[in-house]
Amino acid sequence: MSLKHPNIVMIIADDLGFGDVSMNGSLKLSTPNIDRIANEGICFKDFHSNGALCSPTRAALMTGCYQQRTGISGVLSAANHRDKGLCPKTFTTYAKTLKKAGYHTALFGKWHLGYAPEFHPLQHGFDVFHGFTAGNIDYFSHIDQTGIFDWYQGAEKKDEVGYTTDLISAHGIRYIKEMAGKPFCLTLAHECPHYPYQGPGDEAFRTEDAEISNRSFFNKGPREDIDQAYREMMECFDRGIGELVDTLEEVGELDNTLIVFFSDNGPASPGTSHPYRAGKGSYYEGGHRVPACAMWPDKIKSGGISEQTILTMDLFPTFCSIAGLESPQLDGIDLSEHLFYGKELGPRTTFWEMPQGNSVGIRRGEWKLILDGERSELYNLSDDPSETNNLGAKKKELISELILDYEAWRKQVHT
Repeated sequence: MSLKHPNIVMIIADDLGFGDVSMNGSLKLSTPNIDRIANEGICFKDFHSNGALCSPTRAALMTGCYQQRTGISGVLSAANHRDKGLCPKTFTTYAKTLKKAGYHTALFGKWHLGYAPEFHPLQHGFDVFHGFTAGNIDYFSHIDQTGIFDWYQGAEKKDEVGYTTDLISAHGIRYIKEMAGKPFCLTLAHECPHYPYQGPGDEAFRTEDAEISNRSFFNKGPREDIDQAYREMMECFDRGIGELVDTLEEVGELDNTLIVFFSDNGPASPGTSHPYRAGKGSYYEGGHRVPACAMWPDKIKSGGISEQTILTMDLFPTFCSIAGLESPQLDGIDLSEHLFYGKELGPRTTFWEMPQGNSVGIRRGEWKLILDGERSELYNLSDDPSETNNLGAKKKELISELILDYEAWRKQVHT
């Protein structure tokens, strides 16, 4: 370990599928800079977002706990949830914890954990924030799905001219240059490749006087060649990641920095979760098994492959560990010995749950149980990673055990 506090850089993609990066075999997209992180560090093959949608995963990331404890088990939509958010008086965050230890903290990009001032990132331990609070914005006009302008510089709504992906990358690069020599925690929460599907050469289509009844205003955008737009968005995103890593190297901070990359949930169309089933919003593997990798020169062995089951909430205790801090009591587990020494994490049972328990995923080792209303499906992921062969009829006792595990877990997190 370094004698000084190591830096932490977290890069979050939005709705990026497991099969959307070339490190996981994508034939449609080339992501050489994301691949560099994996090649010079470790590629996670069993990394899962805590939720199959945006806000729940981000709540778990921030708090290191199952998102159900925070009350944010579903999306905080711009249209219907402007009075809800992650309460700073109730929950600590990794930013608050690291800040107390002398870290400077910054968030650039997507928040999606509350719209009102009391839920703002600056209330949760971030020293600097440039970005947006909604689930998505026009990449140029920075207007959300409801027609409201949504770009902040600090606590103030104030626009910055530019393509969202480029702005987030540029802020990250500038921040690294400013902070060189001081301990920092940088979170780059990108919008890419979430809709609207706009490449860096496109123009704004959401305007404050636009006809809101037009469904293209809400969803994918006006481009008909969405596959090509997706490719352009990902190329820009990946290029910015390369420039960020290069900047860390140029200022002499790469060897003292843990970089973690992951997606917040599975993909929407045209993204792919191949070889896994389904995508965003589903508790089949494609909804929450996401691309992820990490690097830290001379600390994480290059070319590593992890087959251990890891969740987003595990990052908070891991950050505490590498910073030499005692971790708060969290649901996540410390990954540091796995990252640095290859130690296996041991058995764990993990849970995914939609609001009101309408859809549930339960994982214990190789077994995955999905409950959806009265229906139950059981899969052996070691033999059937694509979840095509329901073994529920042959393993009724195991299903009963997993349901008991879920009921006990539910009592713990819904308090």
